[in-house]
Amino acid sequence: MMERNKPGDAVEKGYRSEQRPLRIINSTAPIRVCDNGGWTDTWFAEYGQIFNIAVNPVAEVQLEVFPHSAQDERIIIHAENYGERYAPQFKNDAWGQHPLLEAAIMRMGVPDGVAIQVHLHSNAPVGASTGTSAAVSVALLGALDCLTPGRLAVHEIAYLAQSIETDMLEQQCGIQDQLCAAFGGINFIDMFQYPHASISPIPLPKTIWWELERRLLLIYLGTSHASSQVHEHVIRDLEVVGPTAWQLKALRETAVPSRDALVAGDFIALGAAMRQNTEAQRQLHPALISKDAERVIEIAKAHGALGWKVNGAGGEGGSLTLLCGDFSHDKRALIREIEAENRLYKHIPTTLSRHGLRVWE
Repeated sequence: MMERNKPGDAVEKGYRSEQRPLRIINSTAPIRVCDNGGWTDTWFAEYGQIFNIAVNPVAEVQLEVFPHSAQDERIIIHAENYGERYAPQFKNDAWGQHPLLEAAIMRMGVPDGVAIQVHLHSNAPVGASTGTSAAVSVALLGALDCLTPGRLAVHEIAYLAQSIETDMLEQQCGIQDQLCAAFGGINFIDMFQYPHASISPIPLPKTIWWELERRLLLIYLGTSHASSQVHEHVIRDLEVVGPTAWQLKALRETAVPSRDALVAGDFIALGAAMRQNTEAQRQLHPALISKDAERVIEIAKAHGALGWKVNGAGGEGGSLTLLCGDFSHDKRALIREIEAENRLYKHIPTTLSRHGLRVWE
């Protein structure tokens, strides 16, 4: 079994000098909201269509590259959001404190003769159902790619990130989060045969871009998304019926109207597509729309919101994307009432991200 170090132990004994790094590699990747058509980017759906929006805050990765002689451990991970610093052991294919990070490093490898310290951080809450883990994985792979002689294209990094989750970690995972983190922007994804897809960025006039940014709200429900039992139940049912299941058809049918509404600058139609998707999620399983999500939706309705989407697969915890109406003062009043309703509910400020993966030294 892999040895599990206590946070800080490996760093205290593993870093031996104040030597300046040979290289400092930075990378960022955005998170995702409003994933209309989600659930249809999966192996059991076989084919699907998804609309999603990349937003900041981003996942940030910084690699400090040292000579191997500068530290006892070749790899030290600083997971800043968790307050953890440790050296993964990679023994007998057993994972330690952060399997996704460790699997990405194992998959890419570290060149001979160097040691690295990996710093990871995101202002997005943990477990917000906004594809944060995919953004971290894409950013980490992009940074590690700089250590190799060749360079991977952004779509290769996206598919590699998805493969790590499904093949190495044996987790249920679609493709849309990684693609959004890699490409950024507003996207229409056509998955014609799992996991292969075409991704079409949706170009917008700057005024529509600005107006969408003004209207969007990301509301965190205060607890990490945790509904694996519900999700496994849904997947078992869909696996029996197959990709032609009417529930999957209802979800697929929300992506094209979302794309077309935004191209036309029709926010009423976009809101309708978001509501349609949330109801389609409810048809998969009522528990995918939690009581907390229902309460936020009620408040949003009372303040004239045009649309709401339970982000990701749905279930307890996580977050919602809200599409507000014409008046900014109504949006601000909506935020105040939501945060007053429950001390755990929190508005997460966002801006639209034109950029996907960015890597630089």
